[in-house]
Amino acid sequence: MANILIAEDEKPIRELIRRSLTLAGHTVRQAEDGPAALQMIGQETPDLVLLDVMLPGCSGFEVKQQLDPGLPVIFVTAKNSLSSRLEGLGLGADDYIVKPFEILELLARVEAVLRRTRPENEVFELDGCRVEFGTHRTFLDGQELALTPQEFALLEVLVRNRNLALSRDKLLQLAWGYDYEGDTRKER
Repeated sequence: MANILIAEDEKPIRELIRRSLTLAGHTVRQAEDGPAALQMIGQETPDLVLLDVMLPGCSGFEVKQQLDPGLPVIFVTAKNSLSSRLEGLGLGADDYIVKPFEILELLARVEAVLRRTRPENEVFELDGCRVEFGTHRTFLDGQELALTPQEFALLEVLVRNRNLALSRDKLLQLAWGYDYEGDTRKER
């Protein structure tokens, strides 16, 4: 999946994000202050940076100003004023999430940014099953499966959220969208 750097000074929040991203299949590195984040990015450029604004050493805004403009950044911060959000987005951040946040929403926003910024040749393989996200093709033991667009969307949600327990409502929300109004259960 992706190589993600979390720059967050609060250890419990950093650990929650790390565990969730790791369960979703991502490789995660962590920095607890601005200078450490810049050093880690200089050593190995991540696919995405989750950046707190209020970091010790130098702020997340100052870190963002020193990064390559093409490096995707999501600010994850308690600073919820309109001026802070505008400043973060004005610096070129791909998203701005205010704490406290729902972890599933954070994961969905991470996936959305990665879809926009990474090449579309991402592939998932397991036990003879191959899912090509960019081409929306699925293979089982080398033979292509004919999936409807909705079946592929459901498969993609399940693959991208593997190792996470999703409720029926959350699964419907992610696979069918917010406006799904069908019946989810049949009466017996």
